[in-house]
Amino acid sequence: MTKDRLFTPGYICILAANFLFFFGFWLLVPVLPFYLRETYACHTAAIGIILSCYTVSCLCVRPFSGFLMDRFPRKPIYISCYVACMAMFLGYMSDTTLTAFILLRAIHGVAFGGVTVGGNTLCVDIMPSSRRGEGLGYYGLTNNIAMALGPMAGLLLHGQISYNSIFLAGMTASAIGLLCAISVKARTPESLRKPQHPVRNTAGGKRQDDNVTPANRTVRSHGISLDRFILLKGIPVSISLLMLSIPYGATTNFVAMYAREINLDVPTGFFFTLMAAGMGASRLVAGKKVDRGYITQCIRFGYYPVIAAFLLLSLCRQAVSVSPAAATTMFFTVPLLLGTGFGVMFPAMNSLYINLAPNNQRATATSTYLTAWDVGIGIGIVSSGIIAQHFTFYMVYLTGAALCTLSLLFFVHRVTPHYNRNKLR
Repeated sequence: MTKDRLFTPGYICILAANFLFFFGFWLLVPVLPFYLRETYACHTAAIGIILSCYTVSCLCVRPFSGFLMDRFPRKPIYISCYVACMAMFLGYMSDTTLTAFILLRAIHGVAFGGVTVGGNTLCVDIMPSSRRGEGLGYYGLTNNIAMALGPMAGLLLHGQISYNSIFLAGMTASAIGLLCAISVKARTPESLRKPQHPVRNTAGGKRQDDNVTPANRTVRSHGISLDRFILLKGIPVSISLLMLSIPYGATTNFVAMYAREINLDVPTGFFFTLMAAGMGASRLVAGKKVDRGYITQCIRFGYYPVIAAFLLLSLCRQAVSVSPAAATTMFFTVPLLLGTGFGVMFPAMNSLYINLAPNNQRATATSTYLTAWDVGIGIGIVSSGIIAQHFTFYMVYLTGAALCTLSLLFFVHRVTPHYNRNKLR
């Protein structure tokens, strides 16, 4: 049987737009802690709090962006937010005070929330449902490639050129990505389509919509309720995802500082490259497994390398004093484990949320998924800065391993039965 076509022009454009958008994002992630310390003399705890304002503003807008994109055409909102993100780089190049920087990061977070929800939902809209897991895997792979190149490029440029030049590079990538985003031909969201099969009785007494499945049935009430902003059936899995993303946020934002703290002389930009390589390889396999129905199995499998990675990262502090070579090997094994674990889980998690929602709440499901992720990352950034200020980053990653273990137990005993009872497809 011939497979439905996945790589259409629209799908290719959304992949390119996503890659360039996240390249600009990842270019700044490992550089901004140094920027705040060198430009504004911020201490570690303050850096964590300042950087978290981006995540906080992002998660505040996500539920509303999901609601808006289910009620109105998605593409105009997506493009508007994309333009706002690009404009923020100009703001970074012109700001002169720490207050201005914090304000710009908060605005950037709001726009980022809209772009990520819109891009993910548009991607789901334009791909065939029979290849959704695979399609989401490739879509996430563009983020992984950006993660491989962006942080490495940012850390290589740090110290070689000015911060304003780094900001300009991020803005240029976003501008090219915007052109790709504009080229995407979006379909009309199902929530905006007029019902194709009105309810009426046939000669046999059977209603014409009796064959409509739960997944295809749309909610026709125009009232506003909590479930239009948050996918209520996705709350259990959101708890697991939140605990999982806390140490992830601590790693992506502070791993370069951790290596410097324990006197490990390694190219930390390569850490992100290896993590992206692990994610890319595992996503390609996991996406096809998800399409075959192995959603909860993929998520459960992904937990094990992630837990091992955070535990190993915490032990680098002790290893470096015994054998720097062994510590270096351990340090670079961590991103491969993280990439493999998260690469397996991401497309499965995304599909899990989509399967819990009717088609007219697709953007709401996506925003709930990303909101849970952002909440955890925000907590991870703030808490890791505070813990590192009073203890060391060793304790941050040891705590992360414990949180991921707790998340696994909750997923197995609470989330999986809930999903099997409530999935729509």
